[in-house]
Amino acid sequence: MKTLVTESVPSGPEGGYPAVVQALRIRGGRPLRGTVDVKGAKNLATKAMVASLLGATESVLRDVPDISDVQVVRSLLEVHGVTISDDGEGVLRLDPSGAVSAHFEEIDAHAGASRIPILFCGPLLHLLGQAFIPDLGGCRIGDRPIDFHLDALRSFGAIVEKLPSGIRLSAPNGLHGANIDLPYPSVGATEQVLLTAVRAKGTTELRNAAIEPEIMDLIAVLQKMGAIISYEPNRVIFIEGVDDLKGYDHRCIFDRNEAASWACAALATDGEIFVAGAKQQEMLTFLNVFRKVGGDFDILEDGIAFRRGAELKAVTVETDVHPGFMTDWQQPLIVALTQATGESVVHETVYENRLGFTRALVQMGADIVVHPEGIADPARRVPRRALEQAAVINGPTPLHGADVVVPDLRGGYSYVIAALAAEGESTVRGVDIIRRGYEKFLDKLSALGADFDVVA
Repeated sequence: MKTLVTESVPSGPEGGYPAVVQALRIRGGRPLRGTVDVKGAKNLATKAMVASLLGATESVLRDVPDISDVQVVRSLLEVHGVTISDDGEGVLRLDPSGAVSAHFEEIDAHAGASRIPILFCGPLLHLLGQAFIPDLGGCRIGDRPIDFHLDALRSFGAIVEKLPSGIRLSAPNGLHGANIDLPYPSVGATEQVLLTAVRAKGTTELRNAAIEPEIMDLIAVLQKMGAIISYEPNRVIFIEGVDDLKGYDHRCIFDRNEAASWACAALATDGEIFVAGAKQQEMLTFLNVFRKVGGDFDILEDGIAFRRGAELKAVTVETDVHPGFMTDWQQPLIVALTQATGESVVHETVYENRLGFTRALVQMGADIVVHPEGIADPARRVPRRALEQAAVINGPTPLHGADVVVPDLRGGYSYVIAALAAEGESTVRGVDIIRRGYEKFLDKLSALGADFDVVA
C-alpha cells in the first residue's frame, strides 16, 4: 500500500496568484499526492443564498466555497438590497430586510456567465411582485432551456413577458399552488418550484422531480425556514405554502463533484489524494465505478483517500440523474480511462454537447471516438434520450503535452488533469473558468505537487 502524503493546502485567498489567470503552463508526468479539503457544494450554496430572500430575518450559511459563482450570486443579492457579511472562513450572513427591485442593467452586469438569475424569480415575485431575467449564460455543454422554469412559474400564476433584453415577470394577483409534472427531472426546474411553492397559496404537487443530494439539502434549508415539504417515492414532492418564512442557520453539504474530480486526478496521474470532507453516502454510485476501473479507496471518518489499486480496466458508464452516475463526473473520468486497458464506453444522456472536450484529449494522444447520436448497447439501463452522445475510449495511450483551450468548467478541470498526466509541457488556456466551481484550485494543485507556471 502506498504511503499517503498529508500536506495541507494553504488557507485564505489563493496564495500569491493573480486575480485573473489566463493560462497554466504545466509540466506533466508527476503523480499528485497529498490532501485537499472540499467545502460546501456549489450547487447548494448558491441556491441557499437565493433562498435567503424568502426569510424575514437574517440567514447564516456555513462552509460556503470561495468560488466565482458564489461571488456572482452575492453581487446579485446585494444589487437587490440584501446585506451580506463574510467572516473570511466560509460563513455568510445574509439580511434580506432591505430587499428592493433592481434595474435590468445592474442584474445583467453582475450575472456574467451564470444562469442563477432564473432562480431569483419565485422569491422576488413573492417579495416585490416582479422579477427580471437577463440573457442567460453558463457553460456551452448543450441546451439548458428555461422553458421548464417559465412553464412552472406560469403554473403558479406568474405573467411572463419576453423582451429583447431578457424576460420580465410579474404576479399582480400573487402566486398560488400548482400541479406540475416535469418532462425531465431537471435540477434547476425542481429548485425553481421549491423556491416558488414554499410561499405560494395552497399546495403544490411536483412530479418527476430531481432528487439529487443538493436538492434534499435545499429542502432541509427551506424546512429550517418554516416551509412544509414532504417527498414520496417515484420523484414526487409536496409543498404546502406558508405565509411567512424566517432565516436559517445551515452548513452546506460537501461538494461531491469536486471530490470526484480529485479522485479521478489520483487515477489519471497514478497518485494518491485524500479528499477531506468527502462522504461515502452521497458518492456511492461514483465509488462503485471508481472500483470497477481499478481504483482503490479508504473511507475514513473525515474523508476518503483515493488511489490506483491495480492496472486500470475499461468500463462502460451511463450518465443519468441521481441516483445515477452524474454527468459532471464523466469528464475527469474519461481522462483516467485513456490509461485503462481495453475499450471503455461513456454514454452521455444528460447534455448533448458535453463530449466535445475530448477533441483536445485526442490532440494530446488519446484514442477517443465520439458518436454524436449515441450507440446501441443491449446492456443499457438508462433510457435512451434523443440528444445523447457516446464516447469510445481505447487505451492505454500515452498522453503528451499540447496547447489547449478550456471549453467549460468540468472540461477545463479535465484538461489540467490530462496535462498533469501527460509527458512534456502543456499550455492550458482559459483556466479562469475553473474557479467557478473549484475553490483555491491553484493552491490545491501546488500542495499536491503539480509542476506549473501561471500566465496572468
